[in-house]
Amino acid sequence: MSGSMTLMILAAGIGSRFGGVKQLKPVGPAGEIIMDYSVYDAVRAGFDRILFIIRREIEADFRAIIGDRLEAVCGPLGVRIDYAYQELTDLPGDYPCPPERTRPWGTGHALLACRGMVDGPFVVINADDYYGKAAFSRLRDWLRALPDTSAGQYCVAGFRLGNTLSDFGGVTRGICRVDEHDRLRRIEETRNIIRTPEGGARVRDGQALDTDSCVSMNMWGFTPDLLETLEERFCRFLAVRREEPGAEFLLPEVVDQLLAEGLVTVQVLPTSDQWFGMTYQEDVPKVVSAFQAMTAQGIYRPGLYK
Repeated sequence: MSGSMTLMILAAGIGSRFGGVKQLKPVGPAGEIIMDYSVYDAVRAGFDRILFIIRREIEADFRAIIGDRLEAVCGPLGVRIDYAYQELTDLPGDYPCPPERTRPWGTGHALLACRGMVDGPFVVINADDYYGKAAFSRLRDWLRALPDTSAGQYCVAGFRLGNTLSDFGGVTRGICRVDEHDRLRRIEETRNIIRTPEGGARVRDGQALDTDSCVSMNMWGFTPDLLETLEERFCRFLAVRREEPGAEFLLPEVVDQLLAEGLVTVQVLPTSDQWFGMTYQEDVPKVVSAFQAMTAQGIYRPGLYK
């Protein structure tokens, strides 16, 4: 598929469990944040555009800590940096935003901030997750191989459950159920998954889970038609749930609905890379140590682009 290869980074999250704007927490030996590594890996994999989805109230800090710096290093490489803004009041149709609404509408709504801004395939990731190098190349190659007439043919990176757990509390993971061709059949959102003392995994006070299970970490590859579909589905969501203060329009749930209705296909692209995230404050030292080790091994260099 032709057109720009865009990386959309979901950076509008509040980070309430972590206690602050965790997307901007330095973790690398030269003060790098997780997004630095994601952008670096994407650029090396052949992406030519980075589109940050943020909230306007964090824009000044965001640009000062990462945005302006990345524009300076990515521009000479032919990589464009753009911004889209997730706004509570940005609702399609004639729907007004309920005055008591304070919570963001969710990841599906965040992507709608980019409507009219993409002309080719795109990959979506979380700002505060590290995905490894391989997944960016795999998703990029798969999307580029699609014909320009493709629509509704998507992909998702599949991570090993055991590579995605926190040592400091329960996490929610989307367990992927696939067919014999590694096409996604459904995602089972499973909450409160913890690592056991023996190195296994189980739902807290519940059943054991296979650590080799394939899970989605919200790293998706899409064709541009998704944005039109999201707008139509968000209108349906608002018609029913707009007055619920905590209701969220979540990207994985929309994809799951489209799969159930037979309207799309999603290819799961497995990766054995280690995933790192900062769900809890206590996760930070482990993440910092991991990037120190990767730098010492020559996988990354301090400052990345220096």
